[in-house]
Amino acid sequence: MNRIGIFTSGGDSSGMNAALRAAVRTALDLGVEIYAIYEGYRGLVEGGEKIMEMTWDSVGGILQRGGTVIGTARCKRFRTREGRLQAARNLIEKGINALIVIGGDGSLTGADLFRKEWPDLVRELVETGKITPETAAIYPNLHIVGLPGSIDNDMYGSDMTLGADTALHRIIEAIDAIGSTAASHQRSFVVEVMGRKCGYLAIMSALATGADWVFVPENPPAPEEWKTEMCQALRAGREAGRRDSIVVMAEGARDSAGNPITSQEVKEILEKRLGEDTRITILGHVQRGGSPSAFDRTLGTLLGHAAVEHLLEIEPEDDPQLIGIRGNRVVSSPLMDCVAQTHAIAKLAEEHEYAKMREMRGGSFTSVYKTLHVLLQAEPNPPAKMERKLRLAVMHSGGPAPGMNTAVRAAVRWGRNLGHAMLGVYNGFPGLADNEVKELSWMDVNGWSNRGGAELGTNRDVPSNGDFYAIARALEQHKVDGLLVIGGEAGYDGAYEMFRRRREFPNFNIPIVCLPATIDNDRPGSELSIGSDTALNSIISAVDKIKESAVASRRCFVVETMGEHCGYLAFMSGLATGAERVYLHEDQLTLKDLQVDVDQLVIGFKRGKRLGLIIRNEKAHSVYTTDFMARLFEAEGGDLFDVRQSILGHLQQGGSPSPFDRIQATRLAVHCVDYIIEQALSPEPCSAFVGFQGGKISFTGLEDYPRVADQTLGRPKTQWWLDLRDIARVMAKTAP
Repeated sequence: MNRIGIFTSGGDSSGMNAALRAAVRTALDLGVEIYAIYEGYRGLVEGGEKIMEMTWDSVGGILQRGGTVIGTARCKRFRTREGRLQAARNLIEKGINALIVIGGDGSLTGADLFRKEWPDLVRELVETGKITPETAAIYPNLHIVGLPGSIDNDMYGSDMTLGADTALHRIIEAIDAIGSTAASHQRSFVVEVMGRKCGYLAIMSALATGADWVFVPENPPAPEEWKTEMCQALRAGREAGRRDSIVVMAEGARDSAGNPITSQEVKEILEKRLGEDTRITILGHVQRGGSPSAFDRTLGTLLGHAAVEHLLEIEPEDDPQLIGIRGNRVVSSPLMDCVAQTHAIAKLAEEHEYAKMREMRGGSFTSVYKTLHVLLQAEPNPPAKMERKLRLAVMHSGGPAPGMNTAVRAAVRWGRNLGHAMLGVYNGFPGLADNEVKELSWMDVNGWSNRGGAELGTNRDVPSNGDFYAIARALEQHKVDGLLVIGGEAGYDGAYEMFRRRREFPNFNIPIVCLPATIDNDRPGSELSIGSDTALNSIISAVDKIKESAVASRRCFVVETMGEHCGYLAFMSGLATGAERVYLHEDQLTLKDLQVDVDQLVIGFKRGKRLGLIIRNEKAHSVYTTDFMARLFEAEGGDLFDVRQSILGHLQQGGSPSPFDRIQATRLAVHCVDYIIEQALSPEPCSAFVGFQGGKISFTGLEDYPRVADQTLGRPKTQWWLDLRDIARVMAKTAP
């Protein structure tokens, strides 16, 4: 490996800057020179000042910026052999023989063609006397690694592409705002989102916002029939009490005959057939822009770091790879296999092979579409035959977490659509003991998908002693066949205590399932908890503002996050905001650590540093508090810098849930209801807690709770995110 070049190509997407920053700092940390190629393939062809060496500080302050700071542009010249020949010469002149390409399938296809032609291009440069044979011998191969950058999330080989999560944030913010004005006037809105050949943004935003109808390229409706079906569904919604109607459509929506379905056509149909006052909102490029979400910042950081490490380990005969993510783990796949599969899916749409298209999107796409189809109904449509009508209860326990209401809405509607009675338990376990139980109808949970807080109420009380007798009586009185507990530590502890006392209280011998909903992300059996993504986005929004204040006045901020004894929020927000130090309870902070950090801050500010950012988990240390640290840094900083502290507090628990928390709360709730029904109908029902593990939803027996949980500290015994600490240390270093 000589030198690495990196560029962004195709449409811009939020998170590209995070990938650029991570790649540059990883390369420099490993002693490898890295060059940014400005304006994508155009810069590759033009060369000169468009190919610039990067330093540590070159990528400072870009983590929170949208778009791509090194630019992107289309280039017709690169599509010609002459253009690629010039690009090869430019790279050789800079000593570059490896490229990191951030873009979509078209950009990555162009890069692979360039790689394949490289030996012939180098040979031609020698033959024309533009480089010497000795120089050519140094550059026999061009190594390529691709990173998926596309808001459409249409790249095979990665669960998510850079920019898709941020685009979803923009979409649901818009639809939430539209929904309030639509309800005020009892209007209908047609919202068009991006996605010419991929309906990811449309289907996920519809699921997250509680939309009433959706059009996606993968599941086109029959010509003419869709008009009647849509109008019947929206009319039924009005009759059921909905004040607004939201139709979400991908820009590439078509019917099954291949005819385009336009937003204007949908508007005219609603006005003509329903007499609806209808408006169109085409979100357009607002979906691409803005500061990246916490997820896209983290994803870009992980992919950029992995790309450099992969290039340093590559062998000459190795095929180029696409670096993506599955679950929470970085993976690599043959680049051109991924591109070929991506093209194959798009071709299926042109051939009207929609069933195969959905199949290639993966099982989760079909599952989500099925769930959405149920949730957007105006009323339940239970099956004609069912083994037994069950009575299932749902409740919250623990601190409030955004997404709790979303989970209740999904559970209630899914259960009722299967023909079962759904009961809401108010105010957690104390409410269950006090018999605060009410049957919930379909419309009782209408509009809950985007609400923060917990409409059923929640608290941190864990049942004990006489509480169990009262709970058993309430379960008996309401003939409860299964219980879904949505919450955090208190919910899991309470459910486990009920599980342990089944012999003492036979009414507890029902399936009990815990769904992780806590901003702390401290529940065993799941890599992510509902609410933690929203909390992370709240933190980075606050910290971004704090950084702007700090840089203007040469300050260091010590920011305290929630998390109890779990450092997830502190660590991940530090990674997403570029904090130079994060203090966690897991790291066992010492006074020596503080002294080293103080010395580093002083050195940094003496060299011209303008801001410092320290993030501290609320229980990182019982003695070295946030106030203590701020005073220590202030005293040692002298006249070099001021120090301020910011305790973010309960703003982390509030707000409308993020797209991720809405979508995953819905998915988990549906799986939980299915599990509870299955177990309730079995002779020996099992209880469990659900979660995401390795990108899949899985259940762990409640009897295993003490085995996988550190009940003293209230966190899992194994925490996957701690494996990212080495990456965080590299990103947080001062310039070498």
